[in-house]
Amino acid sequence: MSAATALSYTEVPSPGKRASMFLAIAVHALLLGFLFYGIRWQTQRPAAIEVELVVAAPQPIQVETPPPPPLPEPKPEPKIEPEPAPPPPKPEIAIKEKVKPKPVPPKPKPRSDLYKKQVEQQAEQEWKQNAERNAEEQARAVATAELSQLKAAQAAATRSKAIADYIGKIRGKIKGNIVLPIDVRGNPEAIFDVVQLPSGEILSVRLKKSSGHAAYDTAVERAILKSSPLPRPGQGDLFSRELELRFRPKEE
Repeated sequence: MSAATALSYTEVPSPGKRASMFLAIAVHALLLGFLFYGIRWQTQRPAAIEVELVVAAPQPIQVETPPPPPLPEPKPEPKIEPEPAPPPPKPEIAIKEKVKPKPVPPKPKPRSDLYKKQVEQQAEQEWKQNAERNAEEQARAVATAELSQLKAAQAAATRSKAIADYIGKIRGKIKGNIVLPIDVRGNPEAIFDVVQLPSGEILSVRLKKSSGHAAYDTAVERAILKSSPLPRPGQGDLFSRELELRFRPKEE
C-alpha cells in the first residue's frame, strides 16, 4: 500500500459502537445523580408525621336466635268410652253374734284354822326378832354414849388436874416472893389479872379485886412482877395467855 492510499484511508466507526458509548455515558450520569440525591436525603432530618388514632365504637354483637322448633303434630283425641254401670248393691245382712257371758271367778276357799295359826305364829316370831334387834341396838347406843361421856369426863378431869398443877406452880413461885406486911389482919383475898407470853414473860398485871389492905395488894403485885418468867405448862395446849390469880395471906 502506498502512502497516499494510507492517508486517504480513515476508519469510520460503526453505529453499534456509538450506541453503546452513549448508553454507558447515560448510565454513569444516572448513577452519579442517584448518589448525589441519596446523600442529600440522608443529611436532611425527616419531617415529623402526626397520626391521629380514632377508636371505633364497638359494634353490638348480634346474637342469632335459633329458629323455633317445629310444632308437634296434634295427637288424635282419645275416644271416651262410656263407664260401665255399677253393680247393684248387695243387701246388708246383720249378723248378731251371741254375747258370751264373762267367766265368774271361783269363790276363795276358806282357810283352815291351822293355816291361820301358822301365819300368826310367823308374824309373832318376826315381831319378837325385830324387838330383840331394836333392844340390842338401843343398848349398844346407850353403852357407846356412856363410854363417850366417861372418856370425856376422864379427859376433862385430867385436863383440869393438869391446869390446876400448872396454876399451882405459878402461884407457888409468886407466893415465894411475897413479903407480907406486919399489920395484915384476917385472911383477905386479892385477885389479879395477868397477861403473859408463851415463854412465861409477864406483859401486864392488873388488880381485879382488892383485899382491902393496900399494903398486901402492893406486896402481891410486886411478887408477881418479880416471878417473871412464870413456869410453863407441860403440855402446849394448857397454855393460857390471860390468867386470873387469887391470893390469901394465910393460904398454904
